Amino acid sequence: MTSDSSQSPLVWREDGLPQSRLYGDVYFSSADGLAETRAVFLDGCGLPGAWTGRDRFVVGELGFGTGLNIAAQLDLWRREKPAGGRLNIFSIEAHPITRDEAARALAVWPQLGEAAQVLLDHWPSPARGFHRIDLPGFDATLDLAVMDVSEALAAWSGQADAWFLDGFSPALNPAMWSEEILAAVAARTAPGGRAATFTVAGAVRRGLAAAGFSWEKRPGFGRKRERLEATFPGDVATPPRPKSLAIIGGGIAAASLARAARAEGLAVTVFDADQAKASGNPAALVTPALDAGGGPRAALPAQALARAAALYDALPDAVLARGVLRLATGPRDPDRFAAVAEQDLFAPGEMIVLDADEAGAALGEPAAGALRMNLARVVDPAAVLAAWRGEATAAEVARLEKVEGGWRLFGADGALLATADAVVLAAGADLARLWPQAPIRPVRGQTSWTGPTDLSVTPAAFGGYAVPTPDGGVLFGATHDRGETASDLRDADHDRNRAALAKGRPELAARLADMPLDGRAAVRATTADHLPLAGPVPGAPAGLYVLGGLGGRGFATAPLLAEHVVALMLAAPSPLPRDLAALVEPHR
Repeated sequence: MTSDSSQSPLVWREDGLPQSRLYGDVYFSSADGLAETRAVFLDGCGLPGAWTGRDRFVVGELGFGTGLNIAAQLDLWRREKPAGGRLNIFSIEAHPITRDEAARALAVWPQLGEAAQVLLDHWPSPARGFHRIDLPGFDATLDLAVMDVSEALAAWSGQADAWFLDGFSPALNPAMWSEEILAAVAARTAPGGRAATFTVAGAVRRGLAAAGFSWEKRPGFGRKRERLEATFPGDVATPPRPKSLAIIGGGIAAASLARAARAEGLAVTVFDADQAKASGNPAALVTPALDAGGGPRAALPAQALARAAALYDALPDAVLARGVLRLATGPRDPDRFAAVAEQDLFAPGEMIVLDADEAGAALGEPAAGALRMNLARVVDPAAVLAAWRGEATAAEVARLEKVEGGWRLFGADGALLATADAVVLAAGADLARLWPQAPIRPVRGQTSWTGPTDLSVTPAAFGGYAVPTPDGGVLFGATHDRGETASDLRDADHDRNRAALAKGRPELAARLADMPLDGRAAVRATTADHLPLAGPVPGAPAGLYVLGGLGGRGFATAPLLAEHVVALMLAAPSPLPRDLAALVEPHR
């Protein structure tokens, strides 16, 4: 990632140290930044001893900066982590630097090796919001909040076992150290949690004490005579967590849940009664619901798209195309596209408005204009399901029974199929079979596709959509019939899809006019407010969850929402800010 240096919050001093353009303070010690990090933050929070015997440890940080503290933390974690342990890191940065700037800064310490490299390889986007980042090989995830510190602390659902308080100097950046901020840190601290910082400023000591921390001064590092270590009251708790999960469903929701749960060490069993129905098109469009108004309903699809794109890009052979055009179809679309492209929910270059000439050149036929969504994808559903879901048990779960410590799952003949600590309903339009009160509405949709062609198709959406398939064909559609639940293939619906294609992409439609069509009809599950359901089933005993109501955007939303559901069942930090989690609560 590169940027115009005039916009960077970082400047390089003559001695080679990175300094904040905004606050005038250096990002790390001129003596030895790594040694200072280890002394002030790692030792100051009692690491690695504090995580002994823990299956999960959560670290919070004010001031991500160059990533030095997190790289040092990862290096220590991989060397000293408890068997089977998982590390969650939450860091806040209002003014992110670029990957290249971080690489230059971290290059001073080659001993950090793979710990620094994994951060650089997965360097977060500067877009405003939460970013979940996998750190392969470290049994760790990073949630970076790119936003103001008070907003980020209010939005985070986790509780940290250790806090690295590493904002710029209190004298230069007093807002980071206010009593209100330190009280918010305390509200996000687990019983017995620790906090450490390089400063012993009186306002910081008073703020920590007012927030409930006890503190003590310790010998400082380098030219700093003293530093602070603080402890939050209470005993460290290690609550029991689910170890096994049963997922009912076989499509992208179930596959996303299986991936997220296995990444957290859960034993997963997937029950898919009709495996032929699950996300069965030869290609799937991964695009966000566009919201020009901003706010949570714009932020949720933006965050979900970024996460989905990163996860699909990591799968061999799953991505059929990168970047999708949203064609202008009405007079208001250019202004709407411009509003979306200007939102800071997307990094520069992720959403680009094209005029008619640019859109036509990109599309290969005349167009009125377009929004080029560079994070959008076309994926092969079979490849995604094979990688994430794996083998599924071809059995219908007819009944669930809550028992002490978990659930029993029974088949239609009354036979016991499995027991599990937790269950997620992810069966799309079949949700109501096991959850009669499910607030979903069925919508029948039929897609159409050709066999192999000699065409190079630019993926585009225009009310309908047209995308390439793995064998060189073209998939287009889809019909949208509310309240219908039949899944028979209809010639009349092929005709409707051809008509929609002719309206949106007339030249492509003409070239496909004489080609025979295959297709598929399925029933989507939608909700009245067009938002998904992701969380505990309302009114059900503990341990029963739902991921559904995804409508036609399951491939865009399911990967992130599955991580949210798994985090809820494990009492782990969610990747969703609180306002976005509220949008998808099933009991809303």
